[in-house]
Amino acid sequence: MQERLCQENSSRKSGKQITPKPLHKPRDRDMVWIPGGTFMMGSDNHYPEESPAHLVRVSGFWMDRYALTNKQFQRFVKATGYVTVAERQPKPQDYPGAIPELLVAGSAVFQQLKQPVNLQNCNWWVYVPGANWRHPTGSGSSIKGKDNYPVVHIAYEDAEAYATWAGKSLPTEAEWEFAARSGLDNTVYAWGNEFSPKGKRMANTWEGEFPWQNLKPNPPGAEPVGCYSPNGYGLYDMVGNVWEWTTDWYQDHHPENKTKPCCIPTNPRGAAKEESYEPTVSQAQIPRKVLKGGSFLCAPNYCQRYRPAARHPETVDTSTCHIGFRCIVRIS
Repeated sequence: MQERLCQENSSRKSGKQITPKPLHKPRDRDMVWIPGGTFMMGSDNHYPEESPAHLVRVSGFWMDRYALTNKQFQRFVKATGYVTVAERQPKPQDYPGAIPELLVAGSAVFQQLKQPVNLQNCNWWVYVPGANWRHPTGSGSSIKGKDNYPVVHIAYEDAEAYATWAGKSLPTEAEWEFAARSGLDNTVYAWGNEFSPKGKRMANTWEGEFPWQNLKPNPPGAEPVGCYSPNGYGLYDMVGNVWEWTTDWYQDHHPENKTKPCCIPTNPRGAAKEESYEPTVSQAQIPRKVLKGGSFLCAPNYCQRYRPAARHPETVDTSTCHIGFRCIVRIS
């Protein structure tokens, strides 16, 4: 069992096993079986990109119990010599019109502000040269003592590279959401309809008024994996802590609902790559994938995406201090 800095809570049981459990478990002991089944994906009651709610069927698969940690990613880098996107100098031809001083290796880091601001401006992000998975806040920082924290500053290419090396895959959006719900269909949160049942914190999300008021004793940031109660399948941090990559290309809505059993999509794979581009951007068109789960920056007054149905587009070359991933293993 993976070492943790936070005490685990007992897993609750929910959901019905539909796909027979395979005889052989993956070599990674920290994977749990996610039974296949049909569920209501998306939501008609929150952000428009989550609609329409629609029935989807997925097959069973194994999933990492935790988001990938610094220790695990370090093992991959040591074995392969892999260099992440944030550690490479961007090529000018890939970013026409970019400010030259920004064409240096680095990544986006959250900067807590000192007073309320217009939430449309997103001026809490700073591109920091030298920031990457080894140096989360810049060249002077490190991950020493943080083996069990989720690895961050991970672009899509980085997550895919690790998954291939490990003999795994990244989940589709449907697989990820099905696993996060753990049999609790149509609930708002991964654990039910109350954000803090009986006052209990269920995930690492923002406390206070984003982006300036932090009511936690520590600065906003990722926490060690496994600090909060697992869901019904025994998965940790499927909500909050860090966003997680999926393989699906982003589109700004879900397909229409199909209620007849013959027409319910099985193991859907999302939009076409061409549909994922941001329509308001004319230069440096970069395709976007779907992120799931929200992060420690999600707050009641901003980005209420700490829900299984929530989704967010992210360009494949982007890495930040709140994006990580976890892997799956399909049985067929």
